[in-house]
Amino acid sequence: MGQLVQVKGGEVWADDTGADGAGPPVVLLHSGVGDSRIWDPVLPGLAAGHHRVIRYDARGFGRSPAPTTPYAQVDDLRGVLDHFDLSRVVLAGSSMGARTAVDLALSDPGRVAALGLFTPGVAGYEGLEVPEITEEIGRLAGAGDLDGLVALALRVWGAAGPDPDTEAEARLRAAIPAWFTTYGHEIAGAPAFDRLGELDLPCTLLLGERDQPEVIRCNEAMAARIPGCRLVRHPECDHFPTLRAPSDVARLVIELCGRAQAG
Repeated sequence: MGQLVQVKGGEVWADDTGADGAGPPVVLLHSGVGDSRIWDPVLPGLAAGHHRVIRYDARGFGRSPAPTTPYAQVDDLRGVLDHFDLSRVVLAGSSMGARTAVDLALSDPGRVAALGLFTPGVAGYEGLEVPEITEEIGRLAGAGDLDGLVALALRVWGAAGPDPDTEAEARLRAAIPAWFTTYGHEIAGAPAFDRLGELDLPCTLLLGERDQPEVIRCNEAMAARIPGCRLVRHPECDHFPTLRAPSDVARLVIELCGRAQAG
């Protein structure tokens, strides 16, 4: 059931299936190229595993109000877990959401039973930004050209999609305004890349072989640093794994839940 959850200095929209499963609850964290609806294609597969699933829209995305005060993504995640009285969870995050999941696993490891990282980002990795892309985003944003921003994002992060890529386009049109409404409010997380070796929990990282080259290199480096990380190289995925391979994503999350229970 969807509801607004109070977090420090604001609120976020969250949805809780409420089902009691045998293992730890699963919390889904969306990317910056979508909101929590990016997980819609994955939910049927997770429901088949009878897991309680919570997902929410980060501030400014989807049904969550835009921020008006400084905030940190990891603090909002803690606020959601506290609201639903979740002491220990499996975190599955895509891109921006995976970065937040890593931040919580490092800062509060007792609350994270396992990590599913899908085309992840991570604070402190220096090779993700491409100046030409950043400049083009700034130019298009200054011109108020949403169509141009969507087209650019599909070229960079949506190479595996169909033509027309209606689902990814819809998710981008909904998400791109949040890139700007959150600017100046979000507090960047502490560098985490050099601390990945501290993670001591089951972890699976899915890398999309058709993702942006800089993201692929980042994901390879992350998997190499996380002890015991299972690296899955998906040939048909770009930066939208939940749209391109939802059954595979669901299977990997359910496998992680089993590993968390066994541990």
